[in-house]
Amino acid sequence: MGLCYLQGTELSSLRPLKIAFTLFAFLLPAASTFAAKPLEKLTACAYVEDKYNDGDSFRVKCGDKDFVARLYFIDAPETTLVEAERVRKQSQHFGISLDDTLAVGTKATNFTRETLKQPFELWTSWSPSGGRTVVPRYNAFVNAQGKSLIELLVSNGLARVYGNVTRLPDGQKSTAYKTKLVELESEARQKKLGAWANSKGK
Repeated sequence: MGLCYLQGTELSSLRPLKIAFTLFAFLLPAASTFAAKPLEKLTACAYVEDKYNDGDSFRVKCGDKDFVARLYFIDAPETTLVEAERVRKQSQHFGISLDDTLAVGTKATNFTRETLKQPFELWTSWSPSGGRTVVPRYNAFVNAQGKSLIELLVSNGLARVYGNVTRLPDGQKSTAYKTKLVELESEARQKKLGAWANSKGK
């Protein structure tokens, strides 16, 4: 009686584990497929003026494709208080006031617009990035005249290292690239560039 009860108890306790392993085995292939989704390269892209454009998120036109590109790895300050909590976190990160944060957001927007005056290259896996616009919005990498817009924004103190990550177009791992961006951000802080100019943080 005791042995039967023990076996029954053990089997009952193992059922949740069996269900969990079954779900894991079912979901793993799908997760792997998503993670391995390749980046598509688009050339001769053009910056499109839009009221929702900012430093790290802007409308583009690449051939017959019209969408909003949201840069991987970084977060440029907002230009309005529509997302007040996000602005608050950005101001805390840079150690500046809310007004200064919005001002830097405008500088970042202008910087991106100027940098993308000429046709540029873009890579995306077409992974949705949410947002307020009705135009489709996808995570992306952008290079202008051979230079990474992501790195340019961070190097000039116009964005923090924060956001969605993925393996780079050249195959570089996201962890290594994030480390590089953190170093660039540290250099911008030491040089007091962009948002770091008025920083009261460490």
